[in-house]
Amino acid sequence: MVDLVKVSDSATLPLWRRPESLLFLMAVAMPIAFATWSALLNNFVIEVGKFDGSDNGWLHTVREIPGFLAVGVIALIIFIREQVLGLVSLIMLGAATAVTAWFPSLTGILTITMLSSIGFHYYETVNQSLQLQWLSKDRAPKMLGYLLAVGSGATLICYLIIVALWEPLGLTYNIVYMVSGSVTALLAVFCLFAYPQFEAPHPQIKKMILRRRYWLYYALQFMAGARRQIFMVFAGFMMVEKFGFAVHEITALYLINLVINMVIAPVFGHVVHRFGERNTLLFEYVGLMVVFLAYGGIYWFGWGVVLAAALYVIDHVFFALALALKTYFQKIADPKDIAPTAAVAFTINHIAAVVLPASLGYLWLVSPSAVFALAASMAAGSFALALMIPRHPEPGNETIFSKLARRPAAT
Repeated sequence: MVDLVKVSDSATLPLWRRPESLLFLMAVAMPIAFATWSALLNNFVIEVGKFDGSDNGWLHTVREIPGFLAVGVIALIIFIREQVLGLVSLIMLGAATAVTAWFPSLTGILTITMLSSIGFHYYETVNQSLQLQWLSKDRAPKMLGYLLAVGSGATLICYLIIVALWEPLGLTYNIVYMVSGSVTALLAVFCLFAYPQFEAPHPQIKKMILRRRYWLYYALQFMAGARRQIFMVFAGFMMVEKFGFAVHEITALYLINLVINMVIAPVFGHVVHRFGERNTLLFEYVGLMVVFLAYGGIYWFGWGVVLAAALYVIDHVFFALALALKTYFQKIADPKDIAPTAAVAFTINHIAAVVLPASLGYLWLVSPSAVFALAASMAAGSFALALMIPRHPEPGNETIFSKLARRPAAT
């Protein structure tokens, strides 16, 4: 028999069995597999898979297809509780990561990447929905910051292990992928059986919805997906292809990112709470424009490895501010819309992600600087959109134009 507990009644449970504790444990479990997979990926595909820029573009196009199909979550939650779907997806991510090194060919890597990506993207869709349903609007910005910091801490431990032990123990891709994937899967299994099923205060609509009043959120999600893909696909690839970073060196760079995020992520939650989503996102997009233009300068002017590494770290810091986009939606949304809109938004976020990696992989072969110039223009477009966020977003005040639209015409 399923143990059902209303979120409002969960305070009577032991601290470790409450919804917030489950969110924190999931925040730990996911990056153990995903961050390890990401840290080794560029070296794995270049050294073992013999990938060039075009192959790498196709890999990330395949990786993003499940994100584009995240709207399928809406159909699944008709039959499966969101909490169960999220944990089953996490198990799938862990299992696929564990066997990644067993498939070193182009076809094999693309296939196993597709499977792990289904787990990752369906988990992330559900996880974002549960966060916004289980956390109150007042606590959400700060709690999201803490969740990000905890995930960064888990990733930090993984990276420290790789950096410290890769060469001394002669670790292989197979060993690291197997261990990290298995740990994630086992933690997800524990969560599946150790926690009750939590019922959110507002039953979710279980069909696809597109509401006109959410248009700005949809547009910002689309731009975020396009912009982030360029960073995810090509920034790390540049560090390996152009500057010859080894596994432990690229992982050391990730380590720096994680330490900074662990310290800054909770601060970012307070920043959003204090200065609002509009100002936070505007600051993020200006910073990203500068970073992407500087990436291009590495190829235009031959700037060196130290600057490239610094930009990579700064890039990660700015992306952490994206939690403001979640809280913006939470403030304007009908509570019943959170689950279906999370799925729709994830799909919108991945429209460009499916197209851009493969197409830009060919552009990369001709002009890497042009790829980063395009990313800078996307950040500029996001800045223009963020200007339309009102100072105090809420239902009926989703954009700066909402109140003007409702104002009666002068007689």
